[in-house]
Amino acid sequence: MSAYRIKMLPQFYQAHLKSQLSKNQYIFLNLLIELLQSQKQVRLERLAANLPIPIQFESRRRQLQRFLICPKLTIPIIWFAIIKQ
Repeated sequence: MSAYRIKMLPQFYQAHLKSQLSKNQYIFLNLLIELLQSQKQVRLERLAANLPIPIQFESRRRQLQRFLICPKLTIPIIWFAIIKQ
């Protein structure tokens, strides 16, 4: 992972997200954040088409869907602790 992606989130965000997500989920979140910042439209198909993972389009789309419904990405688990900080 490039240093650029790591610097995109404040340090306390990084620490909290790393404690709540698996290593793969954290890396995927960083990829998704970078992708969201570069795209002008936030549509699942567009994100899947531009996600830099060497798998087929449908697999990328399903992976995005699974990630976005992950139970660890809820407001109480992730965002309340960050807001509290």
